[in-house]
Amino acid sequence: MTETTPQPLSADLDLIQRIIPHRYPFLLVDKVRDIFINESCVGIKCVTINEPQFTGHFPGMPVFPGVMIIEAMAQTSGILVGLSMDLVDKNAKVFFMGVDGVKFRRKVVPGDVLELHVKALRGGGKVWKFEGRAMVEGELACEATFTAMFDLPKA
Repeated sequence: MTETTPQPLSADLDLIQRIIPHRYPFLLVDKVRDIFINESCVGIKCVTINEPQFTGHFPGMPVFPGVMIIEAMAQTSGILVGLSMDLVDKNAKVFFMGVDGVKFRRKVVPGDVLELHVKALRGGGKVWKFEGRAMVEGELACEATFTAMFDLPKA
């Protein structure tokens, strides 16, 4: 008997919005690819100049805020958990519990495409821990580990 490797899943904007509660201008994930249930996935965020944060961060030198990169990684992990725990259309909420070891390695600017690589280190219930790396064209922009609690719907 031969073992087959599971095929990765993907999530478009419609599915993303059925899993996490975030909406524009704070929905920071455009799509998710390479989803391996309970393990890992890659979120995609296309950074564009017309986003509201660029009017003040910084005038004449737009830089995508580091805290928003971390939030985008967290939203990506929320989609992984939502699919892993069958939370589509269940109105689950997610809340940060901790962020550790954050390092910013390069600026992210309009025109960049952020690849948000998240890997589950611990999970399966209400509390999950992740490792995240935000990449632009193969270059590391940010890395962090973070813990989140999922407010699961009542059965």
